[in-house]
Amino acid sequence: MMPILQIGPISLPLPSIIIIAGIWIGFTLSERRAEDYGISNKQLGNLMLLATLFGLLGARLAYVVRYPSAFCANPLDIFSRNPGLFDIYGGILAALIASIIYIQRKNLNVFSILDSITPALAILGISIGISHLASGKFFGIPSDLPWAINLWGSNRHPTQIYEIILAVIIFIIIFQGHRIFKPVKPGFVFLSFLALTAFAHIFIGYFRGDGALIFAGIHRDQAVAWVILAIALWGMGIMSNKELIDNKVKLDSIGQEELK
Repeated sequence: MMPILQIGPISLPLPSIIIIAGIWIGFTLSERRAEDYGISNKQLGNLMLLATLFGLLGARLAYVVRYPSAFCANPLDIFSRNPGLFDIYGGILAALIASIIYIQRKNLNVFSILDSITPALAILGISIGISHLASGKFFGIPSDLPWAINLWGSNRHPTQIYEIILAVIIFIIIFQGHRIFKPVKPGFVFLSFLALTAFAHIFIGYFRGDGALIFAGIHRDQAVAWVILAIALWGMGIMSNKELIDNKVKLDSIGQEELK
């Protein structure tokens, strides 16, 4: 674990730096692969920049609204770089609103956009796993396995490493998504990413030593992952059935033309 990166007199939060690096690498990769999904790299770049800026602004403003007393003594703390002064849900909401407005104004295909940003999300998944390893969060239950790591006074399942390995596998699958899923409708790559990521978190959840339990040893995150997995598989099923119906109609049309 190395939650703080010390460079001379400067102390930097290493987990936050890792996530920021992951976002930058992911955005760069998605821009380069945007045309594989029918989106120009300029439009995708503008969208991701807009979502990032409004996400950060929304996260800070939401935190200020929720905890105004924290800024009464020193109002300039509103501009602090402290990552703890951000409200993640407020940031996500602001980023979504800004993205929806941009997509509507540019008349872009929402499902193609989702597919094009999926490589960035896959990279972000890897960076989150590495940040957990640096911070010591997302730790596992005690274990006597040979690959257990000593953390918080016990030998534990290296759940952070499990998370990184599964995220890398998901990234490899998604990186080739435009080839693997090319015959299927737009949005299928994104739903596949959701399904794979949800399954990974369900699996890892059985080895976690942190997080809130809700019933029968099931983590809250696992319950959310089950819901996401069900929705993603449902959407993939609908897209696959529609694709089969469309292909059947095309074949029937070709057959009728040949008979004529």
